[in-house]
Amino acid sequence: MKKNTKVFLGSSALLLSILILLITATPASSGSEISILEAKVNGAQYEGRYVTTEGFLQAGSVDWRADEIELRFTIEDEEGNTLDVFHHGVRPDNFSDEVIVIVHGYLQEDGVFEAERVQTRCPSVYEAEDPENYDADFHRELLREGNNED
Repeated sequence: MKKNTKVFLGSSALLLSILILLITATPASSGSEISILEAKVNGAQYEGRYVTTEGFLQAGSVDWRADEIELRFTIEDEEGNTLDVFHHGVRPDNFSDEVIVIVHGYLQEDGVFEAERVQTRCPSVYEAEDPENYDADFHRELLREGNNED
């Protein structure tokens, strides 16, 4: 085989590999962010499409099956709309009541959301402090103590 033919075949194989990687990675990055209400009302429109939604973990809805590594739970929005979620994977560490759950995956025909990824965040971490409760003298004293330790 000629040298030019080998270079052409090698380059073609490399480009084909890159193209395949891009095609398989694209669904995860081209998803839509929808509300729980949108998932319930227009679920058929999102079947087979990668979507992201979030809601509060509904108290008492967690069904963790460690042997099968399956997690089933329900998330709820502020208006009381709910969405059942199935995740085949590890249960997040801080998965408890009063946590916001972000799910990435696909809506199934039966209305269950099959999550490829489950993330949590604690709502209190993202809530602002009341500015009227700010004690400037207390914080100045903390700074002085921190500087004196050096």
